[in-house]
This record gives sequence, structure tokens and C-alpha cells, in this order.
Amino acid sequence: MAATFPSPDGVPAPLPRMGSQLPPSPPSSVTNLKDLAIDSSSNPLSLVFPQEPQTVEGSRPYPLPPKARKNHVLPEDVKTPDNHVERDPRLIRLTGIHPFNVEAPLSDLYNEGFITTKDLHYVRNHGPVPKVEDADVLDWEFTVEGLVEKPLTMTLRDLIRDYEQVTYPITLVCAGNRRKEQNMVRKTKGFSWGAAGLSTALWTGVALPDLLARAVPKRGARYVCFEGADKLPNGYYGTSVKLNWAMDPNRGIMVSYKMNGEMLHPDHGKPLRIVIPGQIGGRSVKWLKRIVVTAQPSDNWYHIYDNRVLPTMVSPDDSANLPETWKDERYAIYDLNTNSATCYPAHNEAILLEGGPETYKVRGYAYAGGGKRVTRLEVTLDKGKTWTLANLSYPEDQYRMAAENETLYGGRLDMSWREACFCWCFWDLDIATSQLQAADDVMIRAMDDSMMVQPRDMYWSVLGMMNNPWYRVVIHKEHDHLRFEHPTQPALMPGGWMERVKKSGGNLTNGFWGEKVSGEEEIVQEEESAKDICMVNDKVKREIEIEEFRQHDGEKDTAWFVVNGQVYDGTSFMEGHPGGGASILGAAGQDATEEFMSIHSETAKAMMPDYHIGTLSATAQKVLTEAGEATSVDTSPRAVFLQSKAWSKAILTSKERISSDTKVFSFSLDHETQAIGLPVGQHLMLRLRDPVTREALIRAYTPISEGTEQGKLHVLVKIYYDTPDKKGGKMTQALDSIPIGHFVEFKGPVGKFEYLGRGVCSIGGKKRQVKRFVMICAGSGVTPIYQVLRAVMKDSEDPTTCLVLDGNRVEEDILCRKELDELAVLGGKRCELVYTLTRPGKDWKGLTGRMDGKFLEEKVGRPVEGEEGDTLVLICGPETMENSTRDALKGLGWRDEDLLFF
Repeated sequence: MAATFPSPDGVPAPLPRMGSQLPPSPPSSVTNLKDLAIDSSSNPLSLVFPQEPQTVEGSRPYPLPPKARKNHVLPEDVKTPDNHVERDPRLIRLTGIHPFNVEAPLSDLYNEGFITTKDLHYVRNHGPVPKVEDADVLDWEFTVEGLVEKPLTMTLRDLIRDYEQVTYPITLVCAGNRRKEQNMVRKTKGFSWGAAGLSTALWTGVALPDLLARAVPKRGARYVCFEGADKLPNGYYGTSVKLNWAMDPNRGIMVSYKMNGEMLHPDHGKPLRIVIPGQIGGRSVKWLKRIVVTAQPSDNWYHIYDNRVLPTMVSPDDSANLPETWKDERYAIYDLNTNSATCYPAHNEAILLEGGPETYKVRGYAYAGGGKRVTRLEVTLDKGKTWTLANLSYPEDQYRMAAENETLYGGRLDMSWREACFCWCFWDLDIATSQLQAADDVMIRAMDDSMMVQPRDMYWSVLGMMNNPWYRVVIHKEHDHLRFEHPTQPALMPGGWMERVKKSGGNLTNGFWGEKVSGEEEIVQEEESAKDICMVNDKVKREIEIEEFRQHDGEKDTAWFVVNGQVYDGTSFMEGHPGGGASILGAAGQDATEEFMSIHSETAKAMMPDYHIGTLSATAQKVLTEAGEATSVDTSPRAVFLQSKAWSKAILTSKERISSDTKVFSFSLDHETQAIGLPVGQHLMLRLRDPVTREALIRAYTPISEGTEQGKLHVLVKIYYDTPDKKGGKMTQALDSIPIGHFVEFKGPVGKFEYLGRGVCSIGGKKRQVKRFVMICAGSGVTPIYQVLRAVMKDSEDPTTCLVLDGNRVEEDILCRKELDELAVLGGKRCELVYTLTRPGKDWKGLTGRMDGKFLEEKVGRPVEGEEGDTLVLICGPETMENSTRDALKGLGWRDEDLLFF
């Protein structure tokens, strides 16, 4: 029997016979577009980029895109660099507000059909979207350079005028599609895509072989590198593919400027991008500026540290110290692997058992890579013991039926000669409801024409890419209906059998999808206790709804917060919290998972069962997640910059080098008269995101700005660089790498200490009067010390005296030295400032040696009997220094309540 595919009216039609002839030689120019480039005064954009899809004369045996929606700039984008981009509110944000990384709800994506509108097409952005005005589109310039005989510099106008245009349907897929499943097994370095990280569009542009043939690659050329205009913390985004792939017309690589007949949307590369069929979306560089022919693969940071499948035994921690492993091209991802997913039944969809349908049409999508065709989709209801073939349809094949020389959206639509398949296909199978009722789950697997089949089990890797095990939907029998449960939900959305299994203590890697097997329970418990810290009280079974949770949002000094879906009551710990009660109140009524897990030590996590009061219900978690996405960054105009419950964005305006490893980073606030709002002695939280993994990097800093300063914020940071022997600091290196003009997020103030002036302090909310400060610091720990010292010395009527002990290795390491010296002079007899170095230079005239017990006994002395409480010792520096200082001072008789560690 001949294979069939659905015709436009739904009646199966014979699969077209596909010849093996090569495509016709492209003409050197397209005559009907020549005038466009010569006379740009007649609004050429209206000709090249019509607002509505153009019609095609004659019959159309292929589907056209659904009608796109009219979108607007969304409120959450207004205060971001993407405030010029209109977007569909249905899209699910996977990495917070910015940068924009989204997928559509799986049902909505499937319901649009074969072609996806720009509204629901997935987006993977590493940073801000370049802004290109419509008037400048045709003048967009790019180059073809490197190992070529005839380097080219051309505009989009030239590309349209001088080369043949083609239009092809192409499915793009993010290599992270279905990554949430890997993150449930073990956290990868990537954010959580669901199963909708793919989309299909009609792309119009110029075949890349035509451009390369004009430039004439030289002998020895082996790769083609692409670079975009999106400036990121680690340079411009770029990657490469092999030159022989780029020259092969069967590969279908194109330089595209239209999507579904319209100008490229900004999120999709306006005005020009590379589109590489059959390969992961990360190779299809957007906002194209350079095509470089080379002898070696790209050395771009994003080519090396993104889109790789490292060996499964490499952990996230290990990967940070394996630069040669990252550079190994054997681990780079190019062609997609075969994959599939079930779209219907949808997650949590239910069907009635009594009075419901006798059969249910299970359906979904499948795709393969490198031009391969999906040849079968199999369904099992008994965990792989038996399988049933599903029906497959290939809408892509309908485009092969286009008439000879037919054009679509200004490009020649000629696919009859090409065997390669570059689009997703659809599958369906009618299953009796009684069979579904008898089964525990529905699982599927696809096979391509090279007989490669989806694996049963997951191949976990550090970046969480190319996840393609069997797709499993669990069936729950609930009273009078069946309810279906998908593996996961995207981003931080709760739900899915994998999350449920993990929370119940099941082992997702046991080969039985987390179901308990004989003799396994004890082993799992041993493994879990070794690698994870339990943060819940197993005896607590209470489920908390959103209404009850919000009654404890800090307004009445009761503080409930959520970490990993569990509710904690931090009210009783506000006084004892090292960061002060404000830290807990700032998290009250919110999901604090990201901040808590980024900042707190294993000791703090081990304390959590004592404060665990229940589990947030699934409905409440959804409400909280949506509310958090909408308000996670405060965009309202206000007089004070820092907010305790919302992140506020400031733009990086300068970096001033203070020493070989220290810089002052300056940020501009919302407006020139906006106050920072940081009390003396307190600090703020700074948040960055890893440019590749979107992992939140959060650290506490004390700025050197005065809290009353307006419009600007200055933060002194010691940067811990990588060395051959040791990995450096994630946060400080990320901060150092971001470009001027990039934003950083701040929240605060936090901290248990505040200097109110004239010897009055507040510690944990309780006032204390002191007569003397002993300030001990090292390195960048000088910043909170400097902040308090400045407040004391600038008030000529403040009677408080200060002894400042600043220990460092070499003279260059003394930070804020000029400012400290000036304050010492200003304070006169009220201030004694002492520097000591452990590795002094030959010209050093000051003290030498460590701030050990002997040094502290000489400079600080023992507490004076009868004057307990008159002196407060403020300490800030590396952990080893703080610990040795604590031991030495306690050995001299100083009380814990007189020692305060910033």
C-alpha cells in the first residue's frame, strides 16, 4: 500500500514521488527586485515585507501560517532593554523577566498546526534584543570574510537584489528541549525547558552556498563561523558549522530575512539571521553581522561553553575545571537527535469513564535531525512489553507538490528535488478508553530512517541538552474519570509525575521511572543522605493554600516564605538571623527558593526542618509563581531605589580599576534624584545571571556610596580570577565580564547591624550605646568598615572613637586607602588607623605580620572590667581571618555579644 499524508481538506492523498535530481542553478539576480535597491524612496519595506502574507496564484497543496495576533510591549518588559519588542502574553518565561527565553504552552503550540506564528514561536535570547528601526532594515550590513578569495561586504538590499530568493518550511528546535526532565533527575547548568522548545516557520532568504560560492573559499578552509550583533557578557554570540555542510544544497542552510512572509520579528533576528535546518537552534545565529570562513572551529565563548553534551560522569562542579573538555569538538552538538512528545492528552486533562468517549485519540509530534525522516512512532501501554504503530503525517511533503517555479513570499518554493526532511511531523493513535483505564501510563518512542530509535533511559549531561528518552504520560484513575500527568511542567511551574516521584523519595534513575522495586528503598535513602541535605520535617503533612500563606507576608511581623514548594515560618528566627530580621521579612510572602539556595550554607539548610510548617498547594504555587514573574523586578517610579521585596535594576555605567584584581563598579539609578536608601552598616544583595545557564548568582555587598547619595551607586569588588590551580569566583568574574550599559539587579537593605549615629547602634532591632569601635578588616572586607567609619568621622559632634586594623598581603591590596587616610586625619584623636602587611615590599614603613593573637593583644587589648559593652568589635574579611580573629579575641576575654561579624 502506498504511504499517505493528509491533503489540505483532510482526505489522504498519495505521497509525492521525489526525484533525485539536483536543484537548478540559481540565477545571478532577481530582476523583479532590482529596482527595489535602486529606488528606496518608494517605501521598499511595503514591497519586501508585506503586513499580511502574500497570496499565491493557482492551487496551494500546502498549509499557510495561521493569522498572527497584534501584540504590544508587555508591562514586564518596559523597564528592560527589550522595551521595544512586542510579545505574546501567552508565552511562558523560563528565565524570569529578562533575557527573554520562552516556550508556548504545549497545547497552544500543537493547536496552531504545522506552521507556528511568530507569536508562539519559541525564543532563546542570551541578552538584550538589538534594536533596528524599520527605516534601517535594508541598510543592515554584514560581511563574508576570512579564508576567501573575494571578501564581501553587503547590505540586506544587496542580498535581495543580487541573489535568488528561496522559501522553505523549517523546524527549529532548542537543544535544551525537554531539559526540565533532566533537571528533575539532577540539576544541570541549564534552565528548565518543557517539551515546547520547538517551532516551525516558513523562512525566506538566500541559500548560503550562493554567498560562499561568490566569495570563493580558499584551500584549507574547513569551517564557517557566524557572529551576531547581540553584545553579551562574554562577547558577541557566535558559532560555526563545517564548510562542506554549508556548501551542500541538501543541507538547506540559508541567510533569512523573512519569517512567514513578514519581516523578521526582533526576537527572531530582525533584520537578518542564519537558519540551519536539521541542527539545533543554537547554530542559527540571529542578528547576523559576520560570516567568517576559517580553518578551525569558532573560538567564540558561546560556541565552546554552550550547546555541548559532555560525558555523563562530568558533574557541574567538575565541568568548571575542564577547559580542554569544553573545547573538544567531539562533544559539540550539531544535528538534532530523534525525539517526540505527547501533546494530547494534555497535562491534567481528564476524560469521563461513564458517558465519556469510547476511544481517545492520543497525538503529538516527532522530529529527527540532519535531514532524516521519522519513519515510525510506537506507543506502548505496558511499559515497552508490546508496541503499536501510530499514524504519521508529514505536512512538509505537501510543499514538495508545489508547481514548478512557484514562489511563496517572494522566494522560489522548489523542494521536489530534495529528499531531506527538516520539519516536525505529527502522529496519532485511537486507543479504547477501556485500554487506557487498564494501563498505568502511555509511553512513546520514535525511529528515524537510519533506524536510530529514542532510548528508554535518560542520558544525563551537565548542560542538560538533547534529552530524548521515551515520553511517558501517567494515567491516574480518579473516581469517575481518568486524569493524565506529563513528566514535568516548564520553568518553575509545579506539576508532573517526575516532581511527584522525587518529592516522595523515589529514585528517578532506577530504570522503573521512580517506582519502588524490591530492596531499593534502603539504598536510595543512603544515597540521598549522602548527597542531599533534608530541609523538610517528614512529620509535617499540612497543605497550605495561598489565602493562608498571604496572611503571613511580614505586614504583621509574621514571616512565612517558600523554598522548593515547602512553607517555612521564619518569625522566631528574625532576631537570630545573621543577616538581620529584614532579610526574613523581605522574603515573607514570597517564593525565596532562588535566593535561599544561592546564598545559604549547608549549616543553614540543615536548620530548615525546625521551621518547616507545610507544603504549598499546587494551586497556590501556581499563583505565587505567576505573581513572582510579574513583580520580581520593581519597575515603578519611586524616590528610594532599594526595595526589600523586589529586585530593582540599575545600569552599569563605568568600571574603575583600583588594583590588579579590584574595581569600582558604578551604576546609574532610575533618575538623578533617586536615593539609594541604604542605612549605615547594612548591605544590599546583587543578582546576576550566568549568560549561558541563567543560573542566579546572588551575593551581598556593601557599597562605598553613602546611603543618601542620589542617582548613582558605587560598589567596590575584589575579583577572584581563575588560575591554573584554582577556579575563581563565579559572581565576581561574571560582574567583571558584563559590558557597560548592561543592567544588574539589587535588593535590600539587609543586615542585623545599623549605625544610627553618635554611638547609638541597632543590632537585631535592639539599640545599644557604645563609646568605642574596634574595626578589624582585610581585603574587600574594608567596605562595611569604611561605611561606619565615615559616618562617625564626618560628624564632628560624634564622641565615638575608632581603632581600625587593616591587614593585607601587599601594599597594593590596601583598598580605599586614600579615603581611610583622609578620614583618619579628619577624625584626629578620635581615630587610630593601623595597616599591617604579611608580604611587605622593601619600601614599606608600616607594621608587618598577621593580625594574630599577639598582634590583637597589643593593639586591642583585653576588655576593661566594669566597662563591658562600651566597646563593639566590627569584623569583616575572609572566613579564615574572621575565624582566627574570633578565637584570638575570645581568648583575650572578649564576649560574643561584643563581636559583630559583617
